[in-house]
Amino acid sequence: MAEHAKRHGGRPLPPPARGPALPPPPPPPRMEPVDREKTCPLLLRVFTKIGSHHTSEDFAVRGKEPKDEVQIYTWKDATLRELTDLVKEVAPPARRRNAKLSFALVYPDKHGRFLVREVGKTLSYGTGKSDDLALAQLDFQIGDYLDVAIQ
Repeated sequence: MAEHAKRHGGRPLPPPARGPALPPPPPPPRMEPVDREKTCPLLLRVFTKIGSHHTSEDFAVRGKEPKDEVQIYTWKDATLRELTDLVKEVAPPARRRNAKLSFALVYPDKHGRFLVREVGKTLSYGTGKSDDLALAQLDFQIGDYLDVAIQ
């Protein structure tokens, strides 16, 4: 092996990349804000649980979803920060100064079984990196549930 193809420690360099360099990923799609005066809100079924998320089995039987449900009328441009503030109104543990809220979408797969997919985390007080994520940016579909673990 040629001397110029070795690193300082004697190990060979990795092979050069093949093909053209990949362009950077496109920025996330910019979401158009919803005119909340003219657009009818959707019903969002929110399930809260202390400590962890509900399991997919908790949603397996229609009509027998977990009992700790809050129904919220909102829009697809609602952010996790807005939803955090709404959850704090109805769930006292979420009002704790150091409370962390983990959000997960609950939706059926192609076989009709429910999946629970974590999509973001917020702090009860203070800002987190998921605060500005809107439901539409999380691939939320009307009819999906939201599961909130309060830690």
